[in-house]
Amino acid sequence: MTDAPKTNRGPLAGPENRAALIAAGRAVFDEQGVNAPLSAVARRAGVGQGSLYRHFPDRTALALAVFEENMAQIEHLAAAPGTTLRDLCDLVTHQTEGTAAFLALVGANSGSDTGSDERMLIFESRLRDIFATRWDARDGLLGPSATLDDLVLAVGMVAGIVMQSPRSQRHHTAAAAWELVQRGLRS
Repeated sequence: MTDAPKTNRGPLAGPENRAALIAAGRAVFDEQGVNAPLSAVARRAGVGQGSLYRHFPDRTALALAVFEENMAQIEHLAAAPGTTLRDLCDLVTHQTEGTAAFLALVGANSGSDTGSDERMLIFESRLRDIFATRWDARDGLLGPSATLDDLVLAVGMVAGIVMQSPRSQRHHTAAAAWELVQRGLRS
């Protein structure tokens, strides 16, 4: 962890600073949640707050950058032949352990007509589209009356409870919460 600001190298440092901010954001959000002070992210990245805000004008922009890698993994899995909805939810469950803060943001925007951040809605739309590609391959995960909205809401609910769990308990909590939610979605 770097706490001292780096020597100013001007525009050449931009890509390196961005990468450092994303890595620091991932670590800080994982440790303290998505509402952690952004100054902690800048400090961990070893850059000033001005650099943070040049790259990420607000918390949501940073959160989206931090979790873009996870979405790419989900999209990659969805594109693989034979992938089922269960496979996708298993990956989301695994990712929830380290990205609960982001998934809680997605769930908070789900179905809301007011106050939603358009950027989060786009991210949620991507997740919905991914789930929809495998909707017919439910593999017993969901019952006939379950909807895509139900599944996206379930993701947000699981993330919310995992986010409240101590780090050492996240795996157990994520697995238990998904099992409970899936029982309801199967009916």
